Amino acid sequence: MSPLDTSGDDYRARREAMLAKLAELDAEQARAVAGGGEKYVERHRRRGKLLARERIELLVDPDSAFLELSPLAGWGSDFPVGASVVTGIGVVEGVECVLVANDPTVRGGASNPWSLRKTLRAADIAFQNRLPLINLVESGGADLPTQKEIFIPGGRVFRDLTRLSAAGIPTIALVFGSSTAGGAYVPGMSDHVVMVRERAKVFLGGPPLVRMATGEEADDESLGGAEMHARVSGLADHLAADEYDALRIGRRIVRGLNRRGPDTPARTVREPLYDEDELLGIVPEDLRVPFDPREVIARIVDGSEFDEFKPLYGTSLVTGWARLHGHPIGVLANARGVLFSEEAQKAAQFVQLACQARTPLVFLQNTTGYMVGKDYEQGGIIKHGAMMINAVSNSTVPHLTIVMGASYGAGNYGMCGRAYDPRFLFAWPSAKSAVMGPTQLAGVLSLVGRAAAEARGQVYDEEGDAAMRATVEAQIEAESLPFFLSGRLYDDGVIDPRDTRTVLGLCLSVVANAPFPAPSGFGVFRM
Repeated sequence: MSPLDTSGDDYRARREAMLAKLAELDAEQARAVAGGGEKYVERHRRRGKLLARERIELLVDPDSAFLELSPLAGWGSDFPVGASVVTGIGVVEGVECVLVANDPTVRGGASNPWSLRKTLRAADIAFQNRLPLINLVESGGADLPTQKEIFIPGGRVFRDLTRLSAAGIPTIALVFGSSTAGGAYVPGMSDHVVMVRERAKVFLGGPPLVRMATGEEADDESLGGAEMHARVSGLADHLAADEYDALRIGRRIVRGLNRRGPDTPARTVREPLYDEDELLGIVPEDLRVPFDPREVIARIVDGSEFDEFKPLYGTSLVTGWARLHGHPIGVLANARGVLFSEEAQKAAQFVQLACQARTPLVFLQNTTGYMVGKDYEQGGIIKHGAMMINAVSNSTVPHLTIVMGASYGAGNYGMCGRAYDPRFLFAWPSAKSAVMGPTQLAGVLSLVGRAAAEARGQVYDEEGDAAMRATVEAQIEAESLPFFLSGRLYDDGVIDPRDTRTVLGLCLSVVANAPFPAPSGFGVFRM
């Protein structure tokens, strides 16, 4: 029985705070959906073209879910929110696929540093989970003013396409418009290529560049038009009459891949006993106030059933077994923020057990990091924290991470933050992540400055110290917020807490497409 009091003042205050954050999230995501804005969207439509998300909607199976990834990429930068590309996972002809669609309403779909990172992340997901990669291409190539940040790392886009193909993972390019310069290698290195008649333009150098380089006069169509590539160069495998035809052919290609979903037995899926809407009132506005993650678990796992592991030991970390949309999972969830030696040892043992059982792990983060202080250092907190991080790093089952609240210090690492390559990582609007809390970080800088002044025999500037603290706290607070972090692709998206079960269910279905690597050669060490 859940002890959560949904009629209490604390619950109502937490719910109102979360709803306010969700309103901000909706506004920022609406900016991403707006692309280049009304003027450029209208111009695109006048040319008889579909928008990026419309192309995706027509490509995926009717009434199926599309899990969009990193919609806030580029947030807070000089580039529009969304970074001129839409990426995500959708079901095409019953097959889960990674989709990458250029948004030509944003600077002609030109690739900037954030769209590059977003595209590379999509390719990583396709490779890790053995999902077909479908590129919906219409791009003017690199954003030239930022070429110094794109040119060298951008070569990985083409390397990834060849690695996917070599691994037997299909790659498909549907070309709706321009795909020039380096972008020409996207269809050039894809297994299957569809081009739209009179719309697709694929060439290494367009007419102006050819004229400058060689003096040759050539028009778009003879240089790189769809008809030419279908009849002369052979680059196009299929010539589509229009965009709708290209999407139909794309679906037909996927149908002919002879791929099935993961061979898993039929699962019984039971809804949680508690309303997902109640997730809005669990996380406090002040993340220093602890909350019980079992209340979250009860609202996302099947039947709200959770078989807790070591419930009386290392109680600041909750571990245990459950099912989510029929998939077995192991859960690690922070209960009181701080990780002590007991929690670290408990986590290391639990992670090894999950590896032995070939069970994916779900990390629910709300941690301020590992405990500091003389007694804890003498008690071995470093070696125990290292033990936990080692177990997480070398675990061979898929990891899924949700940042619910705080994610500070090495706790971010031990609870499988972005640097530890979880298959997917999502954040709630309440999440915050940094090397430490703003107040603590500013306080450390103040103590260091004070000690330095004393060592020089100077009087410490208290007024300057107060100003420094305020500036640092404001900076760290801004840089630890979920929109800022998501804008830099430190997660795969900020989600509504009420969508957590659905998002995790989709991710578990995705990771089941690839076989899990074998566990390590050691048995489980009792910590």
